[in-house]
Amino acid sequence: MSWVFLTDELVYKLKKPVRHAFLDFSTIRKRHLYCNEELRLNARLAAETYRRVVALCRDASGHFGLGGSGRVVDWLVEMKRLPQSDMLDQRIRGGRAAAAEINEVAKRLVDFYAERRAEIAGGGAYLRHLIGEQRINRAILLRPEFALSHTAFGPLDMVDGLLQRLRPQIEARILRGAIVEGHGDLRPEHVCLCQPPQIIDCLEFNRSMRIIDPYDEINYLGLECEMLGAPWVRPLLGQALESRLPDRPDANLLALYGTFRALLRARLCVAHLLEKPVRHPEKWRPLAIRYIRQAERELLSLQSPPARKSTPVCGEA
Repeated sequence: MSWVFLTDELVYKLKKPVRHAFLDFSTIRKRHLYCNEELRLNARLAAETYRRVVALCRDASGHFGLGGSGRVVDWLVEMKRLPQSDMLDQRIRGGRAAAAEINEVAKRLVDFYAERRAEIAGGGAYLRHLIGEQRINRAILLRPEFALSHTAFGPLDMVDGLLQRLRPQIEARILRGAIVEGHGDLRPEHVCLCQPPQIIDCLEFNRSMRIIDPYDEINYLGLECEMLGAPWVRPLLGQALESRLPDRPDANLLALYGTFRALLRARLCVAHLLEKPVRHPEKWRPLAIRYIRQAERELLSLQSPPARKSTPVCGEA
């Protein structure tokens, strides 16, 4: 949702003037607000990276500049540029991620979650998010033009059933104070294995999407690492979290979390095919199928899984 400008040492992010159901960057005032929110929220896990919010100004001669005199025409977030080769996704792809580094990331995340205030009064946003996003998952993944129905039906039905059956468990976790305001978009490409580790790109534009079970969020990071070829990361993250926050969900709830996140990622993949113009059209459907297959694997950890049969998909990679 931003244009990104790179220099040798700095990064500038300029928010696009767009409005969607889940965000509103349509005015300069709102973009300024969310630039400040981005700075504030990311100071929690990447204070060494996020520097300031800076005005984009236009002077009397029509020249643009950062800060200084002139009329403010927009706002940008200024960041320190991190080494791309040290981002977790790149490290995994290159076989250069070490357990000691993952443990450092885990410790930073666990300390972060332990310091967060329990969202008891506002925790219902988490359950509403799961239910609402799952409804959208079904609507998008079953669109006939994507030809994914045969493979997506099973996991979608399972998530619907698990959400209904496990809703009391989630509500109990809310009342026990297990739900917090987290990161909101915790993926390997947002983790830099530098010193100290930097965890960037917190989702700043919608607080309700940051209200989450830490076990859901850290499990999702592990799932994405597994998709990249590093299944050993997820147990390390889970063990670290359990050492500090021992209220670990049972296997069924963790299976729900993982399956839901994999289907959400599949949906976001094929949603790119609805854009105009479509960039990299050959990429999105095979990647969505990979995430649906991951959703099926997540269901294998159910304590009493029903017998299910996988259906091949035309064009599966």
